[in-house]
Amino acid sequence: MERDGNYLKSPDLLPVTHQQRNIGTFGFAVIWIGMAIVLAAFAIGGTAIISLPLPMVILATLIGSCLIGVFMTLIGDIGIEHGLSFPVYMRAPFGTFGTHIPSLVRGVTAACWFGLNTYFGALAINGILNLLFSFDNWFVCFIVFAAFQLFNTSLGIKSIERFADLAAPVIILISCWMYYTLADNAVAQGKNIWTWVEAPTTGFSSFTAFMVVIMANMGFWSTLAADMPSLSRFFKAPKNERSWFKRNITQLVGSLIVMPITNTFIVTIGAVCYMAVASADPINALQQSASGFILGILLLMIVLAQWSTNTSANVIPAATIFSNIGGPKVPFWVGVVIAGIIGILAQPWSLFDVLVKALLIIGGILTAIVGILFADYYLIRKRRVHVRALYDLEGQFKYLKGFNLAGLIACGAVANIFSTYSSFVGFFVGALVYYVLAKYWWFKKYPQAELEDPSDAKYLGITVGHNLDELFGQQQTPAPAVVPDENDVVEQPDPLLEINGAE
Repeated sequence: MERDGNYLKSPDLLPVTHQQRNIGTFGFAVIWIGMAIVLAAFAIGGTAIISLPLPMVILATLIGSCLIGVFMTLIGDIGIEHGLSFPVYMRAPFGTFGTHIPSLVRGVTAACWFGLNTYFGALAINGILNLLFSFDNWFVCFIVFAAFQLFNTSLGIKSIERFADLAAPVIILISCWMYYTLADNAVAQGKNIWTWVEAPTTGFSSFTAFMVVIMANMGFWSTLAADMPSLSRFFKAPKNERSWFKRNITQLVGSLIVMPITNTFIVTIGAVCYMAVASADPINALQQSASGFILGILLLMIVLAQWSTNTSANVIPAATIFSNIGGPKVPFWVGVVIAGIIGILAQPWSLFDVLVKALLIIGGILTAIVGILFADYYLIRKRRVHVRALYDLEGQFKYLKGFNLAGLIACGAVANIFSTYSSFVGFFVGALVYYVLAKYWWFKKYPQAELEDPSDAKYLGITVGHNLDELFGQQQTPAPAVVPDENDVVEQPDPLLEINGAE
């Protein structure tokens, strides 16, 4: 926390300067491969193949992946343009205190994913112990594996994340092996993997099943769609580049090419897995497709993959959010414990069976937040943001005791009446309701500087060459893609004097 007591200026929440952006197009592509290889995606394919043939499952997955990729890229421009993270920019549509509400949704979702990934890892550990010692108690493995991950993360030991570099390519190899092995098993049973369907549907029912696959894939990645600025703020981008597409080339390649291909491959394996062993559970499939030493190695790689994914993508973000919401009384390690408790209470062993239904609900809620972000950033502010005020306790984003009611009402609007189309309904309802309420009601009561004086020179960021180097006394030296240490903060009479419009 800042020495002046203003928690909004916490060093880890500062905008990222141009020198700190060190992730290029290839780097983001590699990151996406690591993130998109999520074994829970098997469930989408396993559920989809019950009603649709594999070509339709692949097409629906590609469509859903590309659509949510568009959302990610649009919202990610907040990080590219202004170097802002998700919880900081959310102060604009939700208020300096209201931002905690959508952040909490994201944190709880991440905690639930932690539980689900831990469940897969526990099953793999149980399989290894069963091979070596005939031990068979997956729940004990689950509790021990969860506790070890949480203890490891709470100490700040992040070396395990280096396994991600190894885990991603290894899991790709495992996935290829699984696909060919499971496809052969299905063919041996007399099933044509391209035409087989367990319970074929026709007419409108077939269209509904197709849309469910699209929405499930969108719901699967809707958390990252909202949170993309927290990652995109570290992407390299040229200064003074007016072309939106050229500024966001890194995002476009990663989110609209690499992610859809990788995600579709994993979902396809889940579908073939169901054909071969009548289950989309990847651990079950491995145990039925391999044995002995090979099975042990495969299961070990599954453990490492879940561990590395959980540490970086789930536990740390969730713990950070819970710690940020709780303030000084909730240190990071307490946030880790809270994330673990939520992940366990979510009963992931039951969640896997209803994952697609859960994704439809999650998609509706989180894409409503994405819709609000889109309306606020593009439609109302025209990408111009009064960054300085985002860090001012008494500034324009304080609104009504820290709350923007337009954002809260829009977020609470009914977005799941048509659950089959939850992500579409959530996005458009959230965007429309927020736009009307904010533009014609809330911002009449609480004027916004960038709307009163729509100046590109003052309120755009990298597009007009602003570097933010003088922010909080940061030095103009290259820095890694991490937040500055609190000791690097230099007290100034007005540390936010030149955030926007600095020469």
